[in-house]
Amino acid sequence: MAVNSSHQKLVAWQEAMRLVEMIYRDTKGFPRDELFGLTTQMRRAAISVPSNIAEGAARNSSGELVQFLGIANGSMAELETQLELAVRLGYMRADANIFEQLSRVGQLLVALRKSVRARSVR
Repeated sequence: MAVNSSHQKLVAWQEAMRLVEMIYRDTKGFPRDELFGLTTQMRRAAISVPSNIAEGAARNSSGELVQFLGIANGSMAELETQLELAVRLGYMRADANIFEQLSRVGQLLVALRKSVRARSVR
């Protein structure tokens, strides 16, 4: 896929998309009775992250982008909680690569928000 849209050039969006892919792969192995529970919740929270980055980037102002990055950050907190629950229930290992990716995306979101805020103050 060619990188055309402004959001697709953002490393935070690219890494968030990788996180979504990882969540989909890892939740495939969850018990069938979790299909409409934890599996769906984790997938929705994960999808929300790059979706909000994209929506914010498509808006008209830096303030709106910061707002949508905040929403993406909230989805990250939801996903972190759900991942912790999946570990506690024995559906995932605590040392899974997904936790490293979650941390990476979180750091990128914080840095992007900080950068956008600094640019809008100038």
